[in-house]
Amino acid sequence: MRAKLVRLRALVIKETRQVVRDPSSIAIGVVLPLILIVLFGYGLSLDVKNVPVAVVLENPTPEALDLASGFQLSPYFHPVMRRSMAPAVELLREHKVDGIVRLSQDFSRQLATGQAPVQLIVHGGDANRARIIEGYVDGVVAGWAARRAAQGQGVSSPPVSIEARLWFNEANDSSYFLVPGLVVLVMTLIGGLLTAMVMAREWERGTLESLLVTPVRSDEILLGKTLPYFALALVGFTLCVLSSQFLFHVPLRGSFLILFGASMLYVLIALGIGLLISAWVKNQLVASQLTMLVTFLPAFMLSGFLFDIRSMPTVVRLITYVLPARYYVALLQSVFLAGNVASVIVPSTLVLAAMAAALALGSRAAMNKRLA
Repeated sequence: MRAKLVRLRALVIKETRQVVRDPSSIAIGVVLPLILIVLFGYGLSLDVKNVPVAVVLENPTPEALDLASGFQLSPYFHPVMRRSMAPAVELLREHKVDGIVRLSQDFSRQLATGQAPVQLIVHGGDANRARIIEGYVDGVVAGWAARRAAQGQGVSSPPVSIEARLWFNEANDSSYFLVPGLVVLVMTLIGGLLTAMVMAREWERGTLESLLVTPVRSDEILLGKTLPYFALALVGFTLCVLSSQFLFHVPLRGSFLILFGASMLYVLIALGIGLLISAWVKNQLVASQLTMLVTFLPAFMLSGFLFDIRSMPTVVRLITYVLPARYYVALLQSVFLAGNVASVIVPSTLVLAAMAAALALGSRAAMNKRLA
């Protein structure tokens, strides 16, 4: 046992020195998380604001101008005023505006009769954005109608009204939803790349074969290779959490210890995938491309980070059950936004632990084959 610990200590020291001397490892483990979290956090947003719309006032009566002012004062719209439909349609064709709000020539007269339709034309290139814009326009018109009713100029307010509340995201900020998912992407990428590329580089240089002919055992090699990069990946995780708190101000309502423990499991999974890839592929370029294909793309597309899993086809939903990122995304979003929800945390943690154990056994089996 003592000899085993001595060999393991020597391997860890050797790998740690290699990490310190290798700028690429530091870049992947420390610099890359900061770059990704800043680029994605500030560059990727699901919020729709300052939407360019053409407001067509065919007859600028006081009532029409009052409604148009609602678009001018709204933070969600950047209105472009026009007097006829032809120039507004041309702006929409050129995609210089995302929609047209038309107040017809007889808007005031129709308003006096109790019905004054407002025509809305939305660019449908992005269906989700179009639905959001339609909802925003409905909100402006409803707010204008409510103001008129309060001033006694329209139909009185109905006896029942809806008072909406946003739970877990009171600021209605997409960063609350995106940043936990970004942590998953960053940990997936750096965890897989750290071991896959480093191991592939050692295969290319022939240093790993020299290590395999020594009395060192396969599990000792795996631990010696994993521990330094495990610590480096956790440094990247810490930077991500600090960025979420101080750059994007995303609340952490759950326990940091639970978050840290689950992240340790996920880092082990990412490192294990990298070890398996490096056991099959001995070329750095191929290893990096395969790592992106196996880890980053599924985590980006099929984890629930951007697209709701419940809206996916049945076959695709079944595939997501074998992706560790699915469980990590659910766990992070729960801990960050909702708190310590046991019904989400416990099953996700158990699945991640089982996947980490399976990958550890698979990596050991692959290394045993190399030793044989």
